[in-house]
Amino acid sequence: MKEQIIEFLQDEIDKKHIPGAVIQVNYKGKTILKEALGWRIDFEEECDPMQLDTVFDLASLTKVVATLPSILKLLDEGEIGLNDTVSHFIPEFSVNNKSEITLMHLLTHTSGLKSHRRFYQENLNKEEIFEEIYEETLEYKPGTKVIYSDLGFMLLFKIIEIVTQSTFEEFVTKEIFEPLEMNETSFLPKFSKDRYAATEFDPSLKTYKLGVVHDENANTLGGISGHAGLFSTVSDLNHYVSMHENQGIFNEKRILSPNAIQLAQKNFTSSLNEMRGLGWQLKTDSATSCGDYFSKNSFGHTGFTGTSLWIDTEVDLSVILLTNRVHYGREPHILRLRPRLHNIIRQHFNQ
Repeated sequence: MKEQIIEFLQDEIDKKHIPGAVIQVNYKGKTILKEALGWRIDFEEECDPMQLDTVFDLASLTKVVATLPSILKLLDEGEIGLNDTVSHFIPEFSVNNKSEITLMHLLTHTSGLKSHRRFYQENLNKEEIFEEIYEETLEYKPGTKVIYSDLGFMLLFKIIEIVTQSTFEEFVTKEIFEPLEMNETSFLPKFSKDRYAATEFDPSLKTYKLGVVHDENANTLGGISGHAGLFSTVSDLNHYVSMHENQGIFNEKRILSPNAIQLAQKNFTSSLNEMRGLGWQLKTDSATSCGDYFSKNSFGHTGFTGTSLWIDTEVDLSVILLTNRVHYGREPHILRLRPRLHNIIRQHFNQ
């Protein structure tokens, strides 16, 4: 299996579908593959190979690695409830028929808010961006449709700060990253540039982004948000996966309750157009990035920069794939790469 996976990824690198990749596959709690291939940076002036400790821009994995566990921690502590309305914490949000939107709606992408808005093009500061979100009108009735929304997780970021009376970064670092010994995980760069996987060329910087968040809205918010902005390594993400696989425990430390872990994996949108847990995407019969063979007991997430994380609880299998595919631009090769890779992996494991 190892040779087949490496050959597959090397072929994608040779075709310049991705510059490079770091992959880790765990089975029943043991690492059966951990490999770095290709290039962390690849352009005329500089080429540098990918390393196992290369730091990646996680993009939307931020939603499930930072925002989700922060919300679950507050749920465990009795500070919030999933049926709390957003307007309970942010009264200004209640305008334009939004008073009944709950934290559950935000976490399951069923709030009715639009998917995305290019705030970075509107010359707004952080507070003005949130004021614009508070004034948003809905695109559909809450609870009737799944529309993946960055705006919802930007709101969760704000609510976490209101409830904890601290910055989002301080809270998630203290309550999640430090107990999980995720010492190479942060929002703002903490290492020299040669540790980072290069993402897209930025005309304003006149170079490729290295340790600078790729997501434009997160960058406008100062590099810290609930929808994007987090940087991490495969080893740190493996600590996070281990905590989920052990029902909230890491190295004999309780991080989250078993109830929180299990609740997040529950299907809250079974009658709608897409299967969603709390934050997590769930495996469906339709196209999913975990491919065709992962079981219906699987959950995961992807990031626009080329990252993904999937866990199949039926066979105790996890796959962390980190690529910097946007280093070559935004061609959608990753959309075919992910499911085919997961098929190669999952075919070797039976219940």
